[in-house]
Amino acid sequence: MAKKQPTFIVAGHVDTDIHPAMPLPPEGLQALLVPGKLVEVGPAHVTTGGAVSNSGLALHRLGFRTLLVGKIGNDAFGRMVLDNYRQFGQDLADNMIIDPGAVTSYSICITPPGIDRMFWHCPGANHTFYAADVSDELMRSGDVFHFGYPPLMRSMYADGGKELVTLFRRAKEAGLTTSLDMALPDPDSESGRVDWAAILGRVLPYVDLFVPSLDETAYMLDPVRGPQIREQSAADVPLGGCDAAEVERLCDRLIDMGTAVVMLKLGRQGAYLHATGDAARLAACGRAGPADTAAWRGAALQAACFTVKVAGTTGSGDCTIAGFLAAVAQGLGPAEALRMAVAVGSTSVEGHDGARELPPWPEIAARLARGWPRDPSPVPFPNVV
Repeated sequence: MAKKQPTFIVAGHVDTDIHPAMPLPPEGLQALLVPGKLVEVGPAHVTTGGAVSNSGLALHRLGFRTLLVGKIGNDAFGRMVLDNYRQFGQDLADNMIIDPGAVTSYSICITPPGIDRMFWHCPGANHTFYAADVSDELMRSGDVFHFGYPPLMRSMYADGGKELVTLFRRAKEAGLTTSLDMALPDPDSESGRVDWAAILGRVLPYVDLFVPSLDETAYMLDPVRGPQIREQSAADVPLGGCDAAEVERLCDRLIDMGTAVVMLKLGRQGAYLHATGDAARLAACGRAGPADTAAWRGAALQAACFTVKVAGTTGSGDCTIAGFLAAVAQGLGPAEALRMAVAVGSTSVEGHDGARELPPWPEIAARLARGWPRDPSPVPFPNVV
């Protein structure tokens, strides 16, 4: 049975992304980093990035009421963020927070052809985002609370993740269905030296839907195997060299930490869903949680990507999350929710601007119903949908 149209609160990391068109010289990447050298590049594509922009605008484009909550500075990049949101809906910027004492976060995205992308990132106002920045009144106005990228937000990982835990505990107390996405920390940064397994152990009991990527999860849970998987993933090795059993074991650990449902993003291999076998935990997933808890109980499923012509992959994982949250909140079962999540993510890579070019939900659902071809998966999973 379909639920009422839900309202989504999407909070967390937001920035301005600058993508200069950058050819790769014959001498290789090192030729771009010579002191004193002028490197000619092409036009820059400038847009908003981060979880708030990507997952939030994706939900809005799909046709759902969405409230965006991020922190920016009172500067040119901050005004650019607000203007960008208002292009999609005049009220989308209404809950954004302007911190006059901070600068707006920005990233310079270095993407030479044939080389894994790199980011020069200024965290800016994201480092000063606190649990109190999401008011009780705002929480009462939503059904689903999604937060993204705490590894890029110092206040969220400082002091053992105290602010992150406080934020999610308040969201649960408000009756919201809660969702958390991560980001891959730089191993050499402050965030990369944090005990993420300990933070996850504290926050996941308050997280109903945990939606990270495989390499993020492995890096946070396993200090030995994690960096190997991260390296292999960057080299485009399917599942970072994992097999299906290893993926399942990682999800088992996350379920044991207290979350109800894990949707692990697998890059080109789609996504993997793993739900708790605890009916009481599923029933406690807030007002937009899984409708048929019997169907979700113990579910363990993988869905491959749908076949598309790729124009750009920026934000595809965040769009996959948007599809998943919308599916769960509307009462779809685990197989249907996972397929729809991957369908939204696959659709997003057909455009150059990810979330901003998504069609409405019914169009993607209709395409799925017509029998959309799938990409072959090089790693076999026991339960494929």
